[in-house]
Parts: sequence; structure tokens; C-alpha cells
Amino acid sequence: MILIYTPILTRRIEYIFKHIFNRLLLKDVKFTSTVEDFISFNGPKISYCQNQLSNEYFIKSNRILLEQGISYIDIKIKEWNNLKCFFYDEKSSFPFDIFSASFYLLSRYEEYLPQLKDDYGRFSCKESIAYKNGFLQEPIIDIWIQSFKLSLQNYFPKISFISNNYSVKTIIDVPSAYRYKSKGFFRTIGGLFSDLIRLKLINIFIRFLVILGFKKDPYDNFKWIINRQKESKSKFLFFFLIGTFSTYDKNISLTNKSFKKIIKYVADYSKVGLKLSHFALNNVEVLKNEKESLENLTNKNLQFSRNALSKVNLPNTYRNLIKLNIKQDYTMGYYNMIGFRASTCSPFLFYDIDNEIQTPLTIYPFCFMDNSLLNMNSFLDKKEKIIEIINKVKAVNGVLTTIFHNHTFSEEKKWKKFKDLFNIVIESNETYE
Repeated sequence: MILIYTPILTRRIEYIFKHIFNRLLLKDVKFTSTVEDFISFNGPKISYCQNQLSNEYFIKSNRILLEQGISYIDIKIKEWNNLKCFFYDEKSSFPFDIFSASFYLLSRYEEYLPQLKDDYGRFSCKESIAYKNGFLQEPIIDIWIQSFKLSLQNYFPKISFISNNYSVKTIIDVPSAYRYKSKGFFRTIGGLFSDLIRLKLINIFIRFLVILGFKKDPYDNFKWIINRQKESKSKFLFFFLIGTFSTYDKNISLTNKSFKKIIKYVADYSKVGLKLSHFALNNVEVLKNEKESLENLTNKNLQFSRNALSKVNLPNTYRNLIKLNIKQDYTMGYYNMIGFRASTCSPFLFYDIDNEIQTPLTIYPFCFMDNSLLNMNSFLDKKEKIIEIINKVKAVNGVLTTIFHNHTFSEEKKWKKFKDLFNIVIESNETYE
């Protein structure tokens, strides 16, 4: 156990200290605001305040963990040990306030501030402090914590830590189970005319083969994925979009027998979550209906969610998930950019800044989605980038969370060799010692 002295114990302080010590360093902490109790304590102890009390391990606190709500904070990036950091203070035992900096990034503080959003109302990665300062592709919080652990061990030679193990979370996103099959008369006719106008004659030919039952739909890759899972150490997590068809959501109706059969088949072998439709993101009643529909179909309580378009509206989207007792969310990441949106590869509990409370919702941040690899020219470039990210997550014993789609494993030219990339990801867990 480590004793923490802080003159005022705020909810923010308690949240971030317990995340770093309890969840990542696997070490218990106890707080005190009594100087006498802190001074007399003989075990490892840390003062988190403005001035060091005696010769204890000391970190000068930043005001962000003492405040409530959102205010403008001037972030000045410093270089330390080849790492980017902020809230720097060289008088501390550790040269910057790792707790305030980690809270700023984990809570997504910057996403509450006014910023330019894209056409879908999403926070842009180019607006982030990580992108602007060149550490978007680093799980910087986890790297900081590794350095912090070494610093504590040097200061307290008898202290020991248990390490987490590297693991892989394999996400299969299913915005539409089929490309041609089960689309209905009007959507099929519309698709045919669209292909005809663009002279995509091959698509027309394949569409007819699929509809007539002579060829499997190119997006129906579920048996291949399930068979690949059987060779893996862990179950995959599938997210099905089942909301009403709209301009934003091009899925198949849940009344379709073939679609229902696919979901039930997958649920027999894997974990199944809900991909929220566009209209469920801000409407808790729509979300509730989608949740209940999926639960009725799978006969299982829904525990996992992921948002359409990888859109997160803080804090409302997460509050709605909490209201409906959804336990885990897998939306925290960028759909078009490789990197760590919350600057971590470790799951964390969502902190509601407006209500100043730690919530029970666990956020699993993903580091890349399959389509973020499409702008790379060669298979070798894609492979090297994936291996680079895997090694970074392994180095901090983190969780590699990645998102692939069912259509990624089709025979379309742009998805060529993506099965090989997928295998690299899942085999990284199997070969890791």
C-alpha cells in the first residue's frame, strides 16, 4: 500500500490515482489530508500538493484536479527522456504532474472545449493535443507510467509491482451483413441502376449471381471469421447495426430471417454487442429499443456497445449507455487515423466532468480501424505499421484493441491481403511470451 497526502481529496484526484495505481500498477493506495499521519507513516508515501513536506516522494499538483467543470488551460509541451509531457515541474521527484496530465487526456477534457468538427459532428484528430504535438501514435500515458514505476522503485527499493499482461481485443464491426443479399426490391433496383450508370458491369453480374443463389454474398464472411476465432486464444467481439434504415445507416432490417440467423449463429460462438445507429446516439428511447431488440434475439443481456461512424458526443452518449446499464464501449478512437485518441492502450472508466463523478462505464480505446490503413500504398507499409503499433502496446503490457469489418475479408481489390493483416493482429497474442 502507498499512502498519498493531498490537502484536499477531490473526486478527480481519487479517480486518476486509483486508475494509475489500482488498475495499471496493481497497487493499493490510501489517502490522507492529515500532515501528522503522513509524516509518521513508515511505508512508501507520496505527497501531492504545492510544497514538499519533508523528504518524501513529491509531485507538485496542478490546479486541474482541484477544479470543477471546464476551463481553458494553457498546455505547454516539454521534452523529457525523449518523451512529450506537460504540467512540467523540475522540483518534483517526478518531473511533471503525471496525474493531472493523465486526467486531462483520459477524461477527453479537450473534447469538451469549443472546436471545429467534421461534417458528421465528430471531434477531429487534427484538433487534438496529441496530433498537434506528435504523440498521437504513442500510448503516452502507459509509457509515462512505466517511467513513473521505475522512479518509484528507485526511491523505494523495497517496493514491488505486478505487471498486467499484453492482450488483444478483436472487434468485428458489422454495418451491413450483406452487400447484395436481402436488400429488398427497391434497394436492389437502385443499386443496379447505380452500377449501370457507373459502368460497373462486374458488380451487376455478381449481384445477380448472389441474388439467384449461385454465389455467396461478398460480405458474408462470418463462417471464416468464426473458424479463425476457434484457432485463437480469445473470443472476438461482434457489433451489429440493427437500427432503422436511414440516410446514415444502410443496414438490413432485423425482420429479415437471414440476418437474424447470422446474428444467432455468431452469438453461439462469440460475444455480440450493439452498434448504435445514427439516431440512437442522442435519443435514449431509440437506443433502448435497439438494445432490447438485440437482447430478445440473442437471449443475452447486452453489455457492449459501439457507435455508428465512431462518433462520441461527450458526455451525453456515454450517459445514455450508463442509463441502460451497458458496461463497455468501443468507440474511443479515430475512424481515419491510426493512433491513441485517449493517449492510452489500457481500458479506463469514463469520468463525467460535468457531474464530477467516476462512472461504471469502461472505455476500451481502439488504436486503429481497418480503413485507416487504406491510404498506405503497399501491403508491406501496412504490415510494418501494424507491427510497430503492436510492439508499442506490448512494451507497456497494454490491450491492443483493433476494429475490422466483415466486408474487410471480401475479395474487393482494396481489401487485398487484409486477412493476412488480421492474422498478424490476432497471432500477436498467441506468440507473445
